[in-house]
Amino acid sequence: MDRTNAIGLDKAKTEELAKGLNDLLANYSVFYQNTRGYHWNVKGEQFFVLHEKFEELYNDQKLKIDEIAERILTLGHTPEHNYTKYVKVSQVKESGKVSDGNACVEGILAAFKIIISMQRALLDLSGEIGDEGTNSLMSDYITEQEKLVWMYAAHQSK
Repeated sequence: MDRTNAIGLDKAKTEELAKGLNDLLANYSVFYQNTRGYHWNVKGEQFFVLHEKFEELYNDQKLKIDEIAERILTLGHTPEHNYTKYVKVSQVKESGKVSDGNACVEGILAAFKIIISMQRALLDLSGEIGDEGTNSLMSDYITEQEKLVWMYAAHQSK
């Protein structure tokens, strides 16, 4: 019996990684929908800037959601796709209707804190099992998002 998947990684070890990626997928999906809501509902003097920034962010999240799901498939597992499951497992919680730009940015920063922490854990796990594909994906996401956190936090600074 072959203990490796189609890309040569240990099947048992990739099962834990795929579970973590599915949890990340759930968090991204809730974060994505929250960001769409921020985009739709933001009001006030910062509207034009934040409306555009939130659109950039949710477009990027949409791409990452697809990449994460495809990575789960590449590892030989099935990505979750039900929002009922996402809401149950996601550490990023659904936001209510938020129209204040600063509150929207606070929600984004809180979600990034969770997402980046999850990605760091997946980076460690993928490194331990020799999964360079997942490792590279997580590393790229972290690098990009740490800069976004700095920028959104700068927006909040007085």
